[in-house]
Amino acid sequence: MIWLGLLLVGIGTCDLAFSWTRRPRVAEAVAAGVVVLLGLLAEVVGLGVLAVLGLLLVAAAVVLWGESVTYGFGTQRFAVPLIVLGGMLSLALLASVAADPEGGLLREVLRESALPLLSNLAPERAVLLTGALLVQLSTGNVIVRLVLGASGTTHPLRSTTGPSPSLKGGRLLGPMERLVIVGLGLAGEVTAASIVIAAKGLLRFPELQSARTDGTAGPGIHEVTEYFLVGSFVSWTVSLVALALATT
Repeated sequence: MIWLGLLLVGIGTCDLAFSWTRRPRVAEAVAAGVVVLLGLLAEVVGLGVLAVLGLLLVAAAVVLWGESVTYGFGTQRFAVPLIVLGGMLSLALLASVAADPEGGLLREVLRESALPLLSNLAPERAVLLTGALLVQLSTGNVIVRLVLGASGTTHPLRSTTGPSPSLKGGRLLGPMERLVIVGLGLAGEVTAASIVIAAKGLLRFPELQSARTDGTAGPGIHEVTEYFLVGSFVSWTVSLVALALATT
């Protein structure tokens, strides 16, 4: 479980750092450093030489993710980073069947926490939950953009030159929505999470209805609806997959 958690933390940190710095190499270096530091705090190296190699491989995988995303957007080969991500997650899941470290300093920090929820949390579980939450931020947006590009789903505001309805705020609303869904899922409030999903559709309905259907300039209702549905379902999938991984 610790390996999957470290990978998720690294990926989430890499994308978040890039969204702040706009420097891919800096973001990759920061994310790799965070993975190594967190692994040392959890005393992963105490598991032996193979564990040290595994920690370095996770750090390298995070750098590979950052490079693949840069390559995918730069060359419009959007499927490449998605394939890389799928492969890395599969390998991390396989590696997670191995024994977890005792926790080291990270375990002591959690035990000394004033919050009962943290003090009773196993270190590997804490790392996994942190990673699951981190990928809901910038990583979720990156995955949505990659799937939209790979599927050829055109952004409605870029498909025409005339006036068009505004579909702004997705980069902020998406992470907020995903965090709420994961948070409610972890709290056992699955019904409440489904209400959040339904509410988004209701809030977007006026914008979808306002899309042009008379052939004039601006995106049509089918174009806007397709973009909204694909983006939304991918975003929800990110949160639901992370929730499933966090509850394994």
